[in-house]
Amino acid sequence: MISVLLRMDKILIMCLFGLLSLSLFVLYAAVHAGDTAIFQKQAIFWFLGLIGFIGVCFVPLRIMGLLAWPVYLIALLSLALVPVIGDVHMGARRWLDLGVVAFQPSEMMKWALMLILAHWFASREPDTWPNFLIPLIISILPAGLIVIQPDLGTTLVLLFAAVAMLIASGFAWRWLLGAMAVSPLILWVLWNNMHGYQKQRVLTFLDPQSDPLGAGYHVIQSSIAIGSGGFWGKGYLEGTQGRLHFLPEQHTDFIFAILAEEGGLAAVSLLLVLYAILISRMLTIASCAHSRFGALLATGIASIFMLYVFINIAMVSGILPVVGVPLPFISYGGSALLTMLGALAIVMRVGIESKGNIPWQRPSSPLS
Repeated sequence: MISVLLRMDKILIMCLFGLLSLSLFVLYAAVHAGDTAIFQKQAIFWFLGLIGFIGVCFVPLRIMGLLAWPVYLIALLSLALVPVIGDVHMGARRWLDLGVVAFQPSEMMKWALMLILAHWFASREPDTWPNFLIPLIISILPAGLIVIQPDLGTTLVLLFAAVAMLIASGFAWRWLLGAMAVSPLILWVLWNNMHGYQKQRVLTFLDPQSDPLGAGYHVIQSSIAIGSGGFWGKGYLEGTQGRLHFLPEQHTDFIFAILAEEGGLAAVSLLLVLYAILISRMLTIASCAHSRFGALLATGIASIFMLYVFINIAMVSGILPVVGVPLPFISYGGSALLTMLGALAIVMRVGIESKGNIPWQRPSSPLS
């Protein structure tokens, strides 16, 4: 036990606790003038998540490989149950009520998909049609169940992460180019199955002022908050957009605007540096992994974190249409936080089993 703890990657740990501190500070700023119970719930989620994080670090990668199919099938079954018995929140049916807490199966599926794809490609070369079609089906099934919830943001993250995994596995480019050739058809099907408000978000993205009190309201208010922060920000708990509740979903998808308004460019830079170090360290661990399974798994998880950060900040800044994608470790949400901590623990385990190969990671004790 002591050996595993000593082998934990210190850079990942420092980034994690930096994001933890920033998360609680920003979340309190977002809710201090409203429902402070949200802050207390997130603190509890952090406590439980860190316990789970340490627990996952003790699970060997070979055990994770054995659990790949069961975890994927459980996540897929949970997604299939959402349209039948799922709870509706803000017009979307995405949650399963477990009694104590409402659970979002789509959050679990992102990491389950990375696990099963890494397991699949670890022992196969993706150069034949069967080795291409099976992972394609494995990816499309959950994506189809998520898009009908509706949850376009998570669907896009899921598909892009699957593509990143295919590329990392050495996927034959001729198959990938063939799949891209049919992408216009996929986009057409996706557009015709989108809800009206989702189509409006895409159209309003090009001109938010065309509907300032409707679909463009989110982007306009977040742009005001980000722009008014300046370099040093307005000061902690002094932001007007958040404190006066002009900014919608300010504790979840749009929490980045709260950070930018109250902490300015300085706080935003700190956040981006933490993310850059975290993701680059995950990729370093992937490149030094002892096994192909560990390398693919760490690469897939890093790609999801990268996509989350890019899509959320681009969405809040008005660069991309508004989709429901949280900011990793910062936005409020129990399901997202717990699954992200579990995914980061998997990367930590890859690093633990590769101890000594990773730059700046050397045994600190004879026990390690």
